[in-house]
Amino acid sequence: MKNNEKTLLQQAISYAKTPIIISLFLSPIRYILELIGLPENAIFIIGLLWLTLGFSIYLGIKTFNKELAYRILLLSLIIFSPISRIPVAILWWVDTKWEIGTHYGLYYHNFGEALLNHVIYGSLVQLIPAFLLGSIIIAIMRKRKTFTKNKPLKNG
Repeated sequence: MKNNEKTLLQQAISYAKTPIIISLFLSPIRYILELIGLPENAIFIIGLLWLTLGFSIYLGIKTFNKELAYRILLLSLIIFSPISRIPVAILWWVDTKWEIGTHYGLYYHNFGEALLNHVIYGSLVQLIPAFLLGSIIIAIMRKRKTFTKNKPLKNG
């Protein structure tokens, strides 16, 4: 490895940084919009799954020409997903502690359950479809690159 080349982990962390920062603001914004009284169908689009799917499309496009594109995609998602879910577990605690009554306070009886379900299960709900989508993007981009490389140039 050359001195200026990043390791796989460094590349994954580098790709995951910005989406992590966005996600740390996304859940509190959604929480506030719910408190304001916007209907769920209006704030549905502001969610971690949508951010994760967008992130996987971006990663697929950005890394398709790298030898370890699928590993970078998976590792970036593994780093991103649990961290992005931590605010959701914290919002569960806030909602149940002060009995605010948003959807964040539903389902779990204690913080351990909420943390386990939001961070572990919630991460898998994000990670699995995002990895599949990102993998499809990588495959399409690679096929497209091969196709355009072998396509004869038109005259005129």
